Amino acid sequence: MVVPSDPPSLTPEFLAPDSRDPDVPLVVVDGANVVGSVPDGWWRDRAGAAERLRDRLAAVPAAGLPDVPAPVEVVLVVEGRARDIARAPGGVRVERASGSGDDKIVDLVRVSAATRRTIVVTADRGLRARVTALGAEVRGPSSVPR
Repeated sequence: MVVPSDPPSLTPEFLAPDSRDPDVPLVVVDGANVVGSVPDGWWRDRAGAAERLRDRLAAVPAAGLPDVPAPVEVVLVVEGRARDIARAPGGVRVERASGSGDDKIVDLVRVSAATRRTIVVTADRGLRARVTALGAEVRGPSSVPR
């Protein structure tokens, strides 16, 4: 299977903050959990639901979250049938989990939380415990456009 790898747009609205900048918070979105928090029939088209979430998150890098001022870097973690979504302009990086999305999120937090503010968006209690133990903050699904 070929994973889409559309080149990012070079338009100014796509240019996300430098992910190595410790002053720019990292927001990691648990795609499956956030999509699952809205009972809108997402289970019939998991990839389509993940794409809609990705597109709604496009405003977050420039707008921030309610208690996290912009700019922020946004990473959407997708798994399972949603893994094949394409990248899109808007500053949201898509990370495809080859196995568990939770494990991929923990790996991202393990790397980032030591050097920059890291916020994970999920309602999953087990994942919340794992990432807070590594120094991340947690917000619920309603903290992002869904």
